[in-house]
Amino acid sequence: MQIARVVQLVIASATASLVFGQATAAETAAPSKEQIKRGEYLVNFGGCNDCHTPKLMSAKGPQPDPARLLSGHPANGQIPPLPPPGLIGPNPDQWATITNSSFTVWVGPWGTSYAANLTPDVATGLGGWTADQFAKTMRTGKHLGVGRPMLPPMPWFNVAVLNDRDLRAMFAYLKSIKPIQNQVPAPVPPK
Repeated sequence: MQIARVVQLVIASATASLVFGQATAAETAAPSKEQIKRGEYLVNFGGCNDCHTPKLMSAKGPQPDPARLLSGHPANGQIPPLPPPGLIGPNPDQWATITNSSFTVWVGPWGTSYAANLTPDVATGLGGWTADQFAKTMRTGKHLGVGRPMLPPMPWFNVAVLNDRDLRAMFAYLKSIKPIQNQVPAPVPPK
């Protein structure tokens, strides 16, 4: 009877190792071209470039700068002078928010928020993140799923409804683009 129990435990342990080993292999497998294409579609449809890509002024107005795709607010970017105190606030007779001409920095009652670097740069972007960390961030609205809250205008609550397949596709696309070293400033609380 004791030998039968040991054999059961060995089989269960070996089965668990195989199952978890396959999950780990699947997690580290290179994304497919279809997954990356789906992610590009979702990132473009979701308007991620609207805030996360610096702009160039054109005859049609501000256009995303393809050389700085999804690199966030430029580290050396200047912020125009803010309007007088009391103009921006939570009251109906005040402006709710203002942005710079590149749409990479936003000011509102929450303070000042800067669009993050979504490129796969290890030091300043998503290069050190995992797909699980990205998904957790998008689902919770917190940096790396546990840190500071993501601030307006980031519509994380809209992205949170995407299924795991779509979030992984978005992450696969973001990991496939050119890494750009760009340390985005930290958010500034309201005064």
